[in-house]
Amino acid sequence: MMRSDSTKKLAAAGILCAVAVVGSVFFTFPVLGSKCAPTQHMVNVLCAVFLGPGYGVAAAFTASLLRNLLGVGSIVAFPGSMCGALLCGLTYQKTKNLPATLAAEVLGTGILGALAAYPLARAFLDPAVLPVAFYGYVVPFLLSTAAGSILAGALVFALRRSGALRAMDAALKR
Repeated sequence: MMRSDSTKKLAAAGILCAVAVVGSVFFTFPVLGSKCAPTQHMVNVLCAVFLGPGYGVAAAFTASLLRNLLGVGSIVAFPGSMCGALLCGLTYQKTKNLPATLAAEVLGTGILGALAAYPLARAFLDPAVLPVAFYGYVVPFLLSTAAGSILAGALVFALRRSGALRAMDAALKR
């Protein structure tokens, strides 16, 4: 029984990872040298609600890796998406509160992930961006994660209201 649960969750994480990658191809915008991908943040919240923090972080890492390999992401996507996925996953796991989860995604990606991106920027990006990189990632990361969190909140609210959220949650847990 447990093997079936993990297989379902792994498949769902794979689908959500694909949504993040495809979404970043079609729905990405540059802000201050960062490629903002709100779809990734929407996926982080959906992973938090349906799968938990472990699968969320794994999906965020995999999506960041694929986005970098495809040339539609940057190296700073790793800490941003993974910090957000972890924090919102833990928040939803502990509280089951959607607004708190959305706020955790914004805090995790927009502040913590943006600050964690600086060492990667320093190691891998053009030295000319370093003077503004430490705080320069906070604004774009906040814009991206706020947009993605609004999308996720609207989607989860609609799923909850229609009863589909309960059915999807039950399908993943059985």
